[in-house]
Amino acid sequence: MDLKEMFMMKAFVTGATGHIGNVLVRELYRQGWVVTALSLPKERIDYIEPYATVVEGNILDLEQMKALIRDVDVCFHLAGMVEIGAGKKKTLYRVNVDGTKNVYEACRINHIPRMVYTSSVHALQELPHGALMAESNQFSPDLVKGHYAKSKAIATGWLLERPLEGTEIVIVHPSGVIGPYDYQLSNMSQLFLDMLMGRLRAYIDGGYNFVDVRDVAIGIVSAANHGMDRRCYLLSGDQISVKELLDTISIHEGIKPVKTRLAYGFMRSMSYFAEAYYRLARQKPLFTHYSIVVLRSNANFSNERAKKELGFETRNILQSIRDSIDFARAEFLVKRGKKYIRKI
Repeated sequence: MDLKEMFMMKAFVTGATGHIGNVLVRELYRQGWVVTALSLPKERIDYIEPYATVVEGNILDLEQMKALIRDVDVCFHLAGMVEIGAGKKKTLYRVNVDGTKNVYEACRINHIPRMVYTSSVHALQELPHGALMAESNQFSPDLVKGHYAKSKAIATGWLLERPLEGTEIVIVHPSGVIGPYDYQLSNMSQLFLDMLMGRLRAYIDGGYNFVDVRDVAIGIVSAANHGMDRRCYLLSGDQISVKELLDTISIHEGIKPVKTRLAYGFMRSMSYFAEAYYRLARQKPLFTHYSIVVLRSNANFSNERAKKELGFETRNILQSIRDSIDFARAEFLVKRGKKYIRKI
């Protein structure tokens, strides 16, 4: 290690191969941090290797975390399961709750000054439509719907209850994330692919609050630099309906818009059968029961605290959609005649 590197901030990032994780690694590198990135064995890591030292490990192994999370200024904990389907419930709680506890314990034991945990807006109790939702210090699995939300509420509440033992804890809550560099192909990116390949012929009413992954990454670094101990920050963006999102893709690509609207009640009642089909077919579902319910939920989030205390800013959502399209097309698709097909 040279003299310059000795004075650079050092970060450990869990979940570094995920959508937010890999963009955070890039942002930390851009801002001059020395980054150690955690990946699971056999995960694809080529897209983070230029920006970090990559180590293998599993957050469910406490002894492994204690050995790896050392001699850094900040541990950014993003590893988790974003499971919006009905399966893998036990694993989801183990990863999102027990894994978070292990990461914190490793930080505490090794005297890491600060841990920044990426929670989710789904951990917040939903208020009636029209009400503005802001940060809270009270989290309960009984106040949220869906196992993903419950697991995030449990982990977030547990962290906030930790005594002051030397490791400061800052928590961020991103809303729905879109944007480029989604190499693991989330459900949102699957929507972009299905639209580009002409597979999406109907939509359901609803929408959500979406924020660009690059803005989230910048916000997370700002939380490490400026966030207050035991304090939460909402990293939210703009609300957009499913129809507006699909129409934006249609206009950008010059393809026919999706005009068929499916009844919400019908889609909700059929969603569990669709999930079972996709599990048997080993395909990523585009819509699940949970995601359909979320699209009708209150997504009126306030990011005023993050703006005021972290300097959080968001770009125009139309630019985020265009960049998502361009990345999905370049990374996953190839053109055959006038149509796109998946790369082999």
